[in-house]
Amino acid sequence: MKIIQQGAEAVIYLDDSKNLIKERISKSYRIPELDDKIRKLRTRSETKLLEKSGKIIPVPNVINSNEKDKKIIMEFIDGKKLSDNLNSFSLEKQKKIISEVGNSLAKIHNENLIHGDLTTSNLILKGEKIFFIDFGLGYHSAKLEDKAVDIHLFKQALEAKHFDSWEILFKEFLNSYSSECKDAEKVLLQLEKVEKRGRYRH
Repeated sequence: MKIIQQGAEAVIYLDDSKNLIKERISKSYRIPELDDKIRKLRTRSETKLLEKSGKIIPVPNVINSNEKDKKIIMEFIDGKKLSDNLNSFSLEKQKKIISEVGNSLAKIHNENLIHGDLTTSNLILKGEKIFFIDFGLGYHSAKLEDKAVDIHLFKQALEAKHFDSWEILFKEFLNSYSSECKDAEKVLLQLEKVEKRGRYRH
């Protein structure tokens, strides 16, 4: 098996069948029993989020999930990661892609599903579809704050990696999100509060 990504929480492999295997890493600083419990819970939680989100928007299909081994086997999405490719597209294509991201995020927010780490690194373009990947920090929540933070993280990602056109793209994102999210007005009001707090801290 080939390691394609290693993070603080998990190692991701590609197996001979071209399936993705995500294995949660043991943390030596945690009590072993607690570590085992946390990794099992997070494996279960991510599996459920992928399965629920997959009924609404494009995400990798879960093939198998093993809490005991802390592994999720899922479909490998062989496409273009937006963090590496978005800037190379025409502005019109970028706007179309980001509009689709806003639409998809609104759809999962309508079901109280939070991605938790929405950056262009966790979005893959394959054909005409935008796949959301890596729900490792995701969770269920009806709170406006949590939905606003999802948007705030995405805005920061656009600012940092796609600075030439981030303002145009974020406006496109907001228009699309607002047309699909049933609580859009309240979420965006909360976003303003989140951003004010951020400016105050800095």
